[in-house]
Amino acid sequence: MTVPAQRGPRRPNRTGRILPLVLVVALLAPVAFLFVQQRRHSGEERDLIVRERLGVEYLRVLGPLTLALVDAQSAAVAGRTVSRESLGRAVEDVAAADARLGDELRTHERWTGLRAKLEALPEKGLTDPQATFAAYGEATDLLLALHRKVREASGLVRDRQADSYYLQDAIADELPESLVATGRLGDLAAVAAELPDAQRIAMVSQLGALWTSAISPANDLITNLRAAVDSTDSTKLGANVLAPLDTYQRSIERLGALAAPTSSARLQDEAATARALTNLIAARTAAQEAARQLQPVILDELDALLTDRIDQLDRERRLAAGATVLAVLLLGALIVARRDRPTGRDRRPAGGDTGPPADDAGRDAPADPRGAAPAGTLAPVEPRMLQPAGQGRPASAERWGPFDAR
Repeated sequence: MTVPAQRGPRRPNRTGRILPLVLVVALLAPVAFLFVQQRRHSGEERDLIVRERLGVEYLRVLGPLTLALVDAQSAAVAGRTVSRESLGRAVEDVAAADARLGDELRTHERWTGLRAKLEALPEKGLTDPQATFAAYGEATDLLLALHRKVREASGLVRDRQADSYYLQDAIADELPESLVATGRLGDLAAVAAELPDAQRIAMVSQLGALWTSAISPANDLITNLRAAVDSTDSTKLGANVLAPLDTYQRSIERLGALAAPTSSARLQDEAATARALTNLIAARTAAQEAARQLQPVILDELDALLTDRIDQLDRERRLAAGATVLAVLLLGALIVARRDRPTGRDRRPAGGDTGPPADDAGRDAPADPRGAAPAGTLAPVEPRMLQPAGQGRPASAERWGPFDAR
């Protein structure tokens, strides 16, 4: 009789173990790539905005210095003693800001040159008003160059959001240019009023150029601020900017009307010239005061927009990190669940051990029709009685016994 051999333990399927790891790596690789890319992009964008905020901080102290320098120029040209208190305080504030931010914005050289020029300005007007006007003009030119340097080095000039771009263009370029040109226009008109008729008439073209230099950037500033309000998603920008902007616009319109170039015949009338000069100085003072109120509003709104963008980037980075961690946890749970799932040999019938065992494929082994033990075990051999020769066997007996000759 042939005895079936016992099956040895199944060898582990190497492909079945490696395939889940390959799938996990295939899923984690794109997730990790997307996370790294998002992290890098948001990090670069955040660094740019942080640098722009440094420029806003520097511009915040340059504004008072511009106003103080324009006032000092007006006093010196008019022959009055210049108050060094407000100008000196503004200089110290800019010096402190340059010490903090100059390395990052590369403004040390320009500020050093401007400070030396400011300290060399006379406290009282020179004998020649035109020489005083020229000396202060050199200082204001250096101040405008410092504005441009801060704007470029901080990246404000390359801002990609419409609302913040319009605001930075207004505060870093157009407003200081308009302030300086407005001060020069009023001061040159005061100088011209003291000149003989022939020289005063010769300055008409120069006054016209200054009028254009003052009114053109002021109108551009008004246009940019309204464009910033129209393009922003902020609910506070319009409410905070429009009121001081309207005041500034009215003062500029009045200044433009009073400072418009006049005819030579009108300039020959000394009384008319004196009245026009008085009205012009009053209009210039009103425009400068409106600019003084508008300046911090623009800076505050610009800084608020940049801060909101930084907060938005931080939220996106946290969400990306959370999504990545969640994906890793889900894949880890999937691996654990697959590892803990029972194999076919470990499963047993629900009724206990009385039923036939399951084969390797999970199917019940067929029962032996003779009551034999399942495959893989040795069946016991029953003893049989020998019968005399020639005697027939019962019909129910088996035809061949285990010891019959073959």
